[in-house]
Amino acid sequence: MFILTFDIGTTGVKTCLFNLSGNKRDSQSDRSLQLIDTAFGDYGLEILPNGGAEQDPDEWWSAIVDTSRSIAANHPEAARELAGISFCSQMQSVVLLDKAGRHLRPSMSYMDQRAGDMKEKYGGPGPKIADVGIPFLLKSLLQTGVVSASDKDPVWKYLWVKENEPDVFKNIYKWLDVKEAIIARMTGRFVRSHDSAFTMLLLDKDDNNPAYSLPLIRSLGIEESHLPEIVDSTENVGGLLEEIASEMGLRAGTPVFAGGGDSSLSSIGAGCVAPGDTHIYMGTSGWASAVTDRRITDTQAMVASVVGVQPGLYNYFAELETAGKCLEWVRDHLALDEINIYLSKTSVSDGPGCEYASLYDYLSEVISKSPSGSGGVIFTPWLHGNRCPFEDSNARGMFFNIGLETGKTELIRAVVEGVCYHMRWFVELIEKRIEVKSPIRFIGGGALSSVTAGILADILQLPGETTEDPQNFGAVGAALLVAAGLGELEDLSEARNIVRVSSTSNPNPDTKAIHDRNFEVFKTMYKANRAAFQILNATTEE
Repeated sequence: MFILTFDIGTTGVKTCLFNLSGNKRDSQSDRSLQLIDTAFGDYGLEILPNGGAEQDPDEWWSAIVDTSRSIAANHPEAARELAGISFCSQMQSVVLLDKAGRHLRPSMSYMDQRAGDMKEKYGGPGPKIADVGIPFLLKSLLQTGVVSASDKDPVWKYLWVKENEPDVFKNIYKWLDVKEAIIARMTGRFVRSHDSAFTMLLLDKDDNNPAYSLPLIRSLGIEESHLPEIVDSTENVGGLLEEIASEMGLRAGTPVFAGGGDSSLSSIGAGCVAPGDTHIYMGTSGWASAVTDRRITDTQAMVASVVGVQPGLYNYFAELETAGKCLEWVRDHLALDEINIYLSKTSVSDGPGCEYASLYDYLSEVISKSPSGSGGVIFTPWLHGNRCPFEDSNARGMFFNIGLETGKTELIRAVVEGVCYHMRWFVELIEKRIEVKSPIRFIGGGALSSVTAGILADILQLPGETTEDPQNFGAVGAALLVAAGLGELEDLSEARNIVRVSSTSNPNPDTKAIHDRNFEVFKTMYKANRAAFQILNATTEE
């Protein structure tokens, strides 16, 4: 059974063609999901001086069309026989469409933090907890079980458009997220999957019958007509429109499924499907997430149960804005500039006889030669502010405790360790509320490096398992949604046996003392520098 998925990330879309072998009469161990082909298309992310972060949905679409046509050309028979199309997508963007399904303005990314004044206006009056007023906090928790406490939450961006761009606002037909805007273009239907609708933080508490919390919505001045229908992630929401199918090089009427967000499908793609199953993702952003059957909200630490794609289960989820993005910064500003390999940014595997497949492989080799603890140097991975366990758009990255003996390798290793220290912070916060089962699954681009996997295991002092295809976890999850939607899987718990492990990293107990010491210092860095971040980075009105 052939399945096509679109993993719509921050900087590009990865389109994957899978084949699910076997059938539901076979034993679970006999079933496998094979990746047949991939294609990647990139697009831009514009960071604005006022804290905005925007993308052009037409660039998403061009990347989707180009990659789809590439795979269809390489595998014409599979393209004709597709059982379904599905999505894994970045979440908490604000995409505003007209009745024709076209965007009215650029998408406001999950990284967009310009709407803090809206949070202050609508959610800030009165004494505050977690940076929102207690009256709004209580109203939101009572009605929805969660609260929009971050400047980056979608509701504040929606209200920012209402107050700052009235000509745009009056033409809105539906308020969607990234994959839903693509679904509208493919099928003409305006929907949100349940997990996507949940990230608006505007749904009633009853997750068995998802619906918008109308009292909260009305109190915020949100137009009810802008809110789309809510569907299950496994639902077939329509067939490809004929003109769209022609543009993509696919068969008209190919079933399109609602799909899920990256934070939802990461658990499925990691094979984490039962309460206590825990995974860590390190890609452009990063997070730690544990499956739970309970709604939990920690307003102080900005950790909450997020609706997943399995009925009755949630992901207790803590997010870091920049994880792999910090490694990208290292590549561009430390490795390429100073290690002096291929200043033109070409692959380090270009040279004859080169043993490294990529620059990141070379960096891993460099990092492995630096001692655990980076000689006492600590890096804070807050290159675009931070969300959890503290919300501050003014927080920034730092190298702390550099001495004359500090070299480039210590600085590079400190960046990796800094991201891993933040992940340990997440795991400790999660453990206060729910069980964290060991070993922890490790996914994302960071999991491709055995050195990074080893550092993470050492800092957590827990064993970690890397999945066979850690970069394509979202696409794997999206493909399994199609299989479940078509009845080819009994339910999504079968992902535990379909998603297989390629390697295990066990912690080195000899590193525990030095990482415990560094971690305790790491946790003090924000409070010690909060006032300085405010002075240096707070935006002021002219």
